Amino acid sequence: METGRPAWVEVDLAAIQHNVRAIQSHTHSRCGVLAVVKANAYGHGLVEVARASLRAGAFGVATALVSEARALRDAGVEAPILVLGTPLASEAEEYIAHETTASIGDYDVARAFSEAARRQNKTARMHLKVDTGMGRCGVRAEEAPDLLRRILSLPALTVDAVSTHFSTADAPDLDYAQEQAAAFHACLRRLQASGILPPRAHAANSAAILRLPEVHHDFVRPGLLLYGIPPYPGAETVLGMRPALSLKARIVSVKSLRQGECVGYGLAYRMVRAGRIAIVPLGYADGFSRRNSNNGEVLLRGRRVPIRGRICMDQFMIEVTDVPEAQVGDEVVLLGRQGGETITAAEIAGRTETIEHEVLSTLAVRLPRIYRNEEEGAR
Repeated sequence: METGRPAWVEVDLAAIQHNVRAIQSHTHSRCGVLAVVKANAYGHGLVEVARASLRAGAFGVATALVSEARALRDAGVEAPILVLGTPLASEAEEYIAHETTASIGDYDVARAFSEAARRQNKTARMHLKVDTGMGRCGVRAEEAPDLLRRILSLPALTVDAVSTHFSTADAPDLDYAQEQAAAFHACLRRLQASGILPPRAHAANSAAILRLPEVHHDFVRPGLLLYGIPPYPGAETVLGMRPALSLKARIVSVKSLRQGECVGYGLAYRMVRAGRIAIVPLGYADGFSRRNSNNGEVLLRGRRVPIRGRICMDQFMIEVTDVPEAQVGDEVVLLGRQGGETITAAEIAGRTETIEHEVLSTLAVRLPRIYRNEEEGAR
């Protein structure tokens, strides 16, 4: 399919839908799926992934920013949207105008939402965010009943759920995650004893979905799992998840270099033998980190070939000496499968000293997205 640029992201929407259904089947019968589509759906495409997830049975989606929620509403998405990020009081009007649920852990912000809702003659919807040990957003668990009681005294708002987030659910040792789970359950009991427990609770991220069934509660919040990425080593086969994203480009130039000639900026690589270099038109401005410089491989004609020299802003070089048939126009796979070889997000994260989330979410919007599914083909 013509993209207007010889570098692109391919997204398999059928894989997204498969993953939603697999997650749903792993939870109890009354547990829903809230698809996490923040950061342009981890680089996969905000609107398209939201729609695919909802078609597969997710009851709603979660973003990090109210601007992401607005983009979904503008695209016609009518399902519930929860913004996971901490809101500013000044954003209250926009949340309410777009019927978006906020994550609240502060009375003054809740009051601003109440006032904005009254001005718009609407009801502000929110979830109480409880900090059980993440040390980030939300009210301390022991302070949650008092805060919730004050929030519920405000007009024109409703608190639909209470939530928390795990710090180490993907770690080999689950002790701390289980301490957080215990703290959350104790908080829920205190709220219930006070007669103010919201109707729903949620806590499970991707790792907790697989490892902590006791925190599935009323719905789960898959991020990496939604995209077919295992949230910890060894999780690859638990649900039969299907990776949804590939990163590809086409060779735009091939040239011969002599032994000892340099490749790219800073003399970072010199040819150890006479050979051939191919130019791949994608660089760090597209989200392919400079830490890949002289580090790692791509797939060409079903074989692994090495990256040579520094990753440039808009291109990088690979050595194709051992692929004599390589030519301009050949497809190069940076992330994904070609023939019998696969490069995973985990592989790239390992060699660039980061996490899969960053590998995916930094893929630039200037890269065209091609969407495929088993029913419609490419578009």
